[in-house]
Amino acid sequence: MVHPTTTCCKITKDGSCVCAAQAKCSCGQQSALHCSCNKASFENAISGPRCSCRSRPAGQCTCERSVTENQAITGETCDCGSRPRASCTCEKAAAVDYALEVDFTGTV
Repeated sequence: MVHPTTTCCKITKDGSCVCAAQAKCSCGQQSALHCSCNKASFENAISGPRCSCRSRPAGQCTCERSVTENQAITGETCDCGSRPRASCTCEKAAAVDYALEVDFTGTV
């Protein structure tokens, strides 16, 4: 299966997203969304534009895609201006059929 460059970097044999598994909270101690340091109150919240694995805020990616994810967006952007138009991950994104979406982070 080919994955566009604007989505999760690759899928492991067990079906999980490699990027989501690699993502760490900004202190680097825990997995993203499982922070236990003094930043936990906002590190573990999911709101606003996210990186392509949806585990970190847009522009603050910590997985192997960070080199491309954290660059300034060129070309058309989504309404929030933080992601390319084709891969908007914020509340302003057009209606998405979430039945087609897979949460590879393991959180519900």
